This record gives sequence, C-alpha cells and structure tokens, in this order.
Amino acid sequence: MIVAIHQPCFLPWLGYLQRMAHADIFVLLDHVQFERANYQNRTRVRMRAGAAGAPDEARWITVPVIQRSRSERILEKEIDNRPAGRRWNEAALATLRHAYREAPYANLYFPALKDLLDAPWTRLVDLNEAGLELLRNAFGIRTPIVKSSELGVSGAKSALILEICLALGADAFLGGLGGSRGYIDEAAFARAGVRVLWQDFLHPEYRQCGMGPFIPGLSGLDLLLNAGPQARHLFLHQRRAEAAAGAAELRQAA
Repeated sequence: MIVAIHQPCFLPWLGYLQRMAHADIFVLLDHVQFERANYQNRTRVRMRAGAAGAPDEARWITVPVIQRSRSERILEKEIDNRPAGRRWNEAALATLRHAYREAPYANLYFPALKDLLDAPWTRLVDLNEAGLELLRNAFGIRTPIVKSSELGVSGAKSALILEICLALGADAFLGGLGGSRGYIDEAAFARAGVRVLWQDFLHPEYRQCGMGPFIPGLSGLDLLLNAGPQARHLFLHQRRAEAAAGAAELRQAA
C-alpha cells in the first residue's frame, strides 16, 4: 500500500493532485504547525499584467488568517472574516472571474466555485478540504483521505512521516517534489520495511486563456476552466503513463 502525505492546501496545483491520484491513501497533515507565506492559505492563478500588451503572469489569491501565535497548528488556524471593506471571499471570486473571463469552461465550474467561496467558513482546514473535494471530483480522484490528527502520531519530519506510514500499515511512501526530499531518512524507512518512492511529475501543457507563454504550477482550477471535461483526460493520461513507470519501479525494487 502506497501512502502520500501533505499539508492541506488552498485549491492546490496539479502536482499535489497527481501524487494523491497515485497513492492508495492520502494523508492530510493537519496537526503540524501552520506555515506562513506557503500554499496552505493561498494559490496562484493566471492574470493579465498591468501594462498593455504585456504577457500574463502568475498572481496570488490569499485567504487571510488570524495570527494568534507562531505555534498554531493548521487545524487550529482560523480565517480572518472580520469586516474590513470588501470581504476576502468576495474579492477572491471577483479576481477569479476577471482572471478567467475568457476561459472556455468558466461557466461550467463557477457555480460550484461560488458555492465554495460563499460558504461561511471559520477554519482554514475546512475550506481547504472542501476546495480539495471540488478538484478531486472534477478530476475523478477516488483516493481515500485520512487526517493525521486522527492517527495519534507524533514526532517531526522524517520520524513523523515514518510513524504515519506504520500507523496505516503502508509498505511504500510516495514523496513529493518539495522539502521532504531533503530530510527523509531512507535508511530508517528501509529498516522499518517501508520503501521510499519519489514523485516524477511532468506538468501537462494545455491552452490557457490570455496572452503569453504557458504558465505552469497554477491552481488545478486553471486546467479545469481552460479544458473543461477534457481536463480529466489530460490529467489521467499523464497519471497512467507515470503509474506504469511506477509499477515497473516497484517490481524492480521487490
């Protein structure tokens, strides 16, 4: 059984979703410390640049959060819904409408997106889970999700990841493209009988609305709004090719 683990993120990018699709169980790492200036409360979308004729660029959409202490865990983090002019969710939806006003399938997905952002969320983790479900459903990802806060695990970094894998009875851990590559103790995993696999994600390219070259690494919404029903095919085609390569790797490692 392959386990993948990541913090809950706001409307995550395709690499996040691809790793989830490859796993047998995906763990939302919700009991660890909230990280500022990370993807836990923000995502990137394609926007027109200010100057006329300039190519589009990636812009952040951020969910404001209340900062009580630096030690707050993700599951404790609250959204800042205090009135201060235009509410964050209204501004976020307006930004998305403007950014993707020329996207061919904006009308297909905006009702669900509006319902997501209009809901009265208090905790960031609840908003992130609902946004993840929106993307999972659109891409047909059925991987079961477990929350780390429900597993009774402790520790940090490599030791925590290994404890989660053992708690779930995993025989393989699928690591991502980020920081875990620098701290996973593969020898400790091997001693515990858990293989370490690393994601090898090739970002699909597709026609994006707007001006300028393709921009990778945006929210999964970008693919949905631009490709519509074909988005699932583009995503799953890449997933099948990599799944075959991953299966071969597992056979060689066995």
